[in-house]
Amino acid sequence: MAKNKIQTVAAGLALLLALSACGGAATGTEATDIPKTQNTRDISEGVQPDAQAVALLPESYKAKGELTVAMDLSSPPMTFLAEDNSTPIGVNPDLARLVAKKLGLKLKFENTAFDTIIPGIDGGRFDFTATTMSATEERLKVMDMINYLKGGSAVAVPKGNPLNLTNDTLCGRNIGVTKGSTQQLKHLPNVSKWTCEEKGQPAINAITLPNVQEALTQLDSKRIDGVFYDASGLAWADAQQPDHFFILEPRMKNRTNTNVAMGLKKGSPLTPALQAAIQAVLESPEYKESLEYWGLGESAISEAAIR
Repeated sequence: MAKNKIQTVAAGLALLLALSACGGAATGTEATDIPKTQNTRDISEGVQPDAQAVALLPESYKAKGELTVAMDLSSPPMTFLAEDNSTPIGVNPDLARLVAKKLGLKLKFENTAFDTIIPGIDGGRFDFTATTMSATEERLKVMDMINYLKGGSAVAVPKGNPLNLTNDTLCGRNIGVTKGSTQQLKHLPNVSKWTCEEKGQPAINAITLPNVQEALTQLDSKRIDGVFYDASGLAWADAQQPDHFFILEPRMKNRTNTNVAMGLKKGSPLTPALQAAIQAVLESPEYKESLEYWGLGESAISEAAIR
């Protein structure tokens, strides 16, 4: 494909991920027809601190009065920038704002590439992350992780599924994954092992790409056969431009825990307070309000368990 055509496709896909259908309930108390990507209202407005969480907060954080959260703001509907190109919106920004309010603190966002978040947490650059990250053995060596959502993965293929692919027939195919994601690090290798390699078939060929926009661009240009990514992100992209690609059903069975967790430096004195704040958020009406608004009502959990 010529370079200018690739650039055109990339621009089109960037646009489809930026656009949103109108309608539905806003992250407030009244219905609205503001497109989701323009709705910058802070869901935590008016939310009061949680006494138990505040009591567990180390004095150094109380004195500073602010938490820094790292997020990769490139994955709608979970974590992305509004059309003003400056306001973080989506499920994760909503919930991070609520957590900060439960702790009585201000929140500072740091837009960070996914695969650099953990080194930044370990190095003390960020207080915590809320970026649709699941707990793995490797991550748990350097971070405390606290569950806040149920996740899930799916595979997108080109429109019409010309290769007639299923979750069980990806052997030898070029499947895009995003750098540093659980799909790259854990799920795709596992799926390849039990659906292909253990049956004497060629392994799934993982094509690592920097973000989901690039992955969908390469899928659109037929440079890869599929994209293995968070089901919520693929559903969002599909809703913005129906008939552009096809999402395989059912979701991929990973044979692993699908909860996603907020993370902070292992053994951090902030961990008990953050857990209490997350638990308070899970019990709040705003939690379910945010999930329903972003189309993730089935992702709610009830216990902020530390991993």
